[in-house]
Amino acid sequence: MSDFFDDFWSWIVTATAETSWRELMPLGLAGVFVWGLWLYRAVLSRFAKPVVNDYRTTVSVVVPAYREDASILVDCLDTWLAQDPTEVIIVPDVEDKEVLERLAQVRDPRVRVLAFEHRGKRSALGVGIRAAKSELVVLVDSDTRWEPGLLAAVQMPFVDPEVGGVGTQQNVYQRRTSVWRRIADWLVNLRYYDYVPAMGRAGAVACLSGRTAAYRRSAITPVLENLENEFFLGRRCVAGDDGRLTWLVLASGYKTVHQSSARAMSMFPSSFRAFVKQRVRWSRNSYRCYLTALYKGWLWRVPLVTKITVFQILLTPVTMGMALAYLLFSRLELTGRGVILVLIWLLVGRGIRGYSHLRRHPQEILLLPLLAVVVIMISLPIKLFAFITMNKQGWLTRASNRIGGEGQNSASLGGGTGTRAGASPAPTAVAASTAHTAPSWAEAQQS
Repeated sequence: MSDFFDDFWSWIVTATAETSWRELMPLGLAGVFVWGLWLYRAVLSRFAKPVVNDYRTTVSVVVPAYREDASILVDCLDTWLAQDPTEVIIVPDVEDKEVLERLAQVRDPRVRVLAFEHRGKRSALGVGIRAAKSELVVLVDSDTRWEPGLLAAVQMPFVDPEVGGVGTQQNVYQRRTSVWRRIADWLVNLRYYDYVPAMGRAGAVACLSGRTAAYRRSAITPVLENLENEFFLGRRCVAGDDGRLTWLVLASGYKTVHQSSARAMSMFPSSFRAFVKQRVRWSRNSYRCYLTALYKGWLWRVPLVTKITVFQILLTPVTMGMALAYLLFSRLELTGRGVILVLIWLLVGRGIRGYSHLRRHPQEILLLPLLAVVVIMISLPIKLFAFITMNKQGWLTRASNRIGGEGQNSASLGGGTGTRAGASPAPTAVAASTAHTAPSWAEAQQS
């Protein structure tokens, strides 16, 4: 084995010696710049620590729900109620009969159900937020579970009156049930260990994930109209509510921070098709959100680390495309040796950047080649397609004729939602159920 590695190392030295350092200089300079940015944020993230204090106040949990799998929703509801919020306001669509029936069995006075004819997630958020009575409002996706201690931890940063929004640590629920959930969890870990804490430390997280995020009610009620009725190039925005609300709060002069001790577990797609759809939607949302922040001047008022992160997200197809094109078409010899060197370069680089995930799941180094391909796929074809079609509105993974998100229902977990899979909810209660009329979700999905 040692002879093999000696021969392999000699081969790398010989191969690189055949190329002039001047020919590799442009790629090297680009690499130094990109790696420098990554190191800058990774180091800042390592110095970020969660806020710890005994600050507590009243909390309203607001949950928009559209065609959710009823078993998943009531299972998640148990995790929210277990942390003793002041109230939980669930806003399902009026046509979600099974959800309404299951929630009607609830006998907990803290739970209110406001049946509403959805015209998109933002409309449901508006109904729930306006109904909230507490000082803090925690927005939660209907398929997201809370780890113990989340609600207490997410309140702590609000001891600072300048904090308007607090994001949570995120992970994928039952990640082992699909290779695409494993890949999604890897990408989530890169975000929440290497990038988001750095922005949170500076007081300007660029997007508080809507899977679970807490806001000061006084910070978001004045901007609700701008959340519900955002238009981009003349078209009403359907998705991207979390990024939009984050920037409205930042533009109002508040800080948005990250609380790593508050952990949420969310359903992610189990299939490749749904995985790609989700990434297309997220990329479209990012372009609309960050280009709007740039156009309105909000981006220039946030700290440097947030500016860098936003610009890198916007320019990823350009920077990665130029680096790969230079390597493949200018420097790479189409030989077995040249191809293997490129693969080594890609895998080693991605492995180093994936350290925050691999130290928690070292066995998943076997997925490194797939991850490298997925990152390139997201950075180039998906982001380029999303950029060209950024004003095409739609949720993509939710539809009026399907229960649960695509690849995100209880069947995708092997027939259950966890240890309580398929169980009926403990009798807890709907305090009130009211119907509203508005353009339908299906109409809002039309592109």
